[in-house]
Amino acid sequence: MLNISENSINDSIRLSDFESHKLLKKSRTRIITLWLIIALAFLFFLSLFLPWTQNINAKGYVTTRSPEQRPQAIQSVISGRLENWFVQEGDFVEKGDTIVFISEVKSEYFDPNLLARTSEQIDAKSQSVDSYDQKIIALKNQYSALQESLNLKSEQTRNKIEQTRNKISIDSIDLVAYENNLDIAKNQLSRTKELYEKGLKTLTELQEKEYKIQAANAKVNVQKNKLLNQKNVLTNLFLEIQAIQRNYQDKLAKSQSDQQSALSAKLETVAATSKLRNQLSNYSQRQKFYYISAPQSGYITKTIKKGIGETVKAGTDIATIMPATYDLAVEIYLKPQDLPLLDLGNAVQLRFDGWPAIVISGWPESSTGVFSGKIVAIDRFIGENGFYRALLSPNQDKKEWPKELSIGTGVNSFILLKEVPIWYEVWRQLNGFPPDFYKNGKEKQKEIKRKAPIKSVK
Repeated sequence: MLNISENSINDSIRLSDFESHKLLKKSRTRIITLWLIIALAFLFFLSLFLPWTQNINAKGYVTTRSPEQRPQAIQSVISGRLENWFVQEGDFVEKGDTIVFISEVKSEYFDPNLLARTSEQIDAKSQSVDSYDQKIIALKNQYSALQESLNLKSEQTRNKIEQTRNKISIDSIDLVAYENNLDIAKNQLSRTKELYEKGLKTLTELQEKEYKIQAANAKVNVQKNKLLNQKNVLTNLFLEIQAIQRNYQDKLAKSQSDQQSALSAKLETVAATSKLRNQLSNYSQRQKFYYISAPQSGYITKTIKKGIGETVKAGTDIATIMPATYDLAVEIYLKPQDLPLLDLGNAVQLRFDGWPAIVISGWPESSTGVFSGKIVAIDRFIGENGFYRALLSPNQDKKEWPKELSIGTGVNSFILLKEVPIWYEVWRQLNGFPPDFYKNGKEKQKEIKRKAPIKSVK
């Protein structure tokens, strides 16, 4: 019935009161329900074969890859007293701009003329070095003069020795002549005595011969004494030359000792001068540290030390600076069981805190509001929190990261692995297996077996 009449019978007749209507309605409901269940089961079965991208979830935060681009503390190299601040929190400073001025707190640096006085000490020590140079030159000249005097004295004594040897030679010849004359006189006396006994010679002639013998004998004795004196003179000359050498050796040794003493004193003065120059340089450099400057361009984010007159120690943090330019990266923390599955270059999907996103981890192509990255570094030692750290950098081929990102922003990451059917992922989740564990494990073992012989050959 089309039920187009203005007179309706629905109010007077109810179809539910008829048994036939009840049977027809019950039969249709069962058929529809059955077909609906079959369709749903078929769709569910087909969905099990849809591709699913395995992934690892990890949390982290935004950081920088370069250490010099991370927030850093500005420290004081020396101990001092805060005198004047030149910046406020939030100010932008260029590299080399003065942050704060400190004054000296150590008593050995209180002298305002410390550099000038140290320079005077250096000048005095330098003049002492010049004086020692002059003294060393004088001692060298003295040593040369002593050597020349020694050579001269030795040459004179050698000449005397040669002269004495000549005199000894002459006296020896004269002694031989006198001894020959004595022998002749003795022969003449013997013949004269024979002739005198025969009456051929007079007594006067005999006495003359005896006198000649005495005279010849006296000359021989005198010549022997003269020869002995010359030999004694020669011996004394040998002793004299030894005495001269010993005397001058003492003088030369003393002169050389004075040279070494002067040289040693000069070297000590040179060392003292170098030490003073080192102190002067240290004093000059220390005064430069009174003005603490920015190590790089950036923003002063926090002043740790406050007020004027506060004393700071060397190495104490005074303020924190955030570099003006930096390359963003993400630092995430991984579970130990997930580490064997990762390699450098793995793709990562990122969701930053404060940026709305719809994430479907198994179908990354269906996600929206997420950004792409890749693994560039993985720690090989576990952290104190029980996780391994990995560093991610932006994927240049994908959408750029937001420029408004700040260091420290929270990140949820999804590290993409291989594509598998949904039924495989469900089975893996029910058994609690790591994603793609067996295949990656075999690849790691093959890689090790392949590289080990290469290392052994090296």
